[in-house]
Amino acid sequence: MRRLTFGALVVAASLALPTAVLAHVGPPVTFTDTVKQTDIVPSVNDCTGDPGTLTVTYNGVFHVTQFADGHYHLTGTQTGTVEFDTADPTKPDYSGRVTVWFGENGNVNGFNGTFTLNGRATGTDGSTLQIHQTSHITIVGSDVVVQFDKLSCG
Repeated sequence: MRRLTFGALVVAASLALPTAVLAHVGPPVTFTDTVKQTDIVPSVNDCTGDPGTLTVTYNGVFHVTQFADGHYHLTGTQTGTVEFDTADPTKPDYSGRVTVWFGENGNVNGFNGTFTLNGRATGTDGSTLQIHQTSHITIVGSDVVVQFDKLSCG
């Protein structure tokens, strides 16, 4: 599964926030957006190392709360189907389900964000893959004070 694809979705969601929400002064403003989307990207299966094409079709909900003093909370959940078409025809392709969650809090002094991914897929040869990923980052000023990315396959 492609880890960067989901991380990129988190970044894209936070960058796509309406300027009016980010520039608001006054009581907190909330913004919720729902999406249905299919992403098709070249990728590497993180569990097997095999190159191929990843197709993820998901429903997502993104929620933002922006406060007058500039701090914010952003969270999102995406869930749907995943297909991995392995480039080598002698290797199995996989299809299954995936759920991604992320949350971020920030202010003028820094931010922290956490990301989780859980997926299960069945191969055309009957094998199964289970993937779990947890990532976190905390930045204070311009310094990364905590950062980890843990991936497990089973």
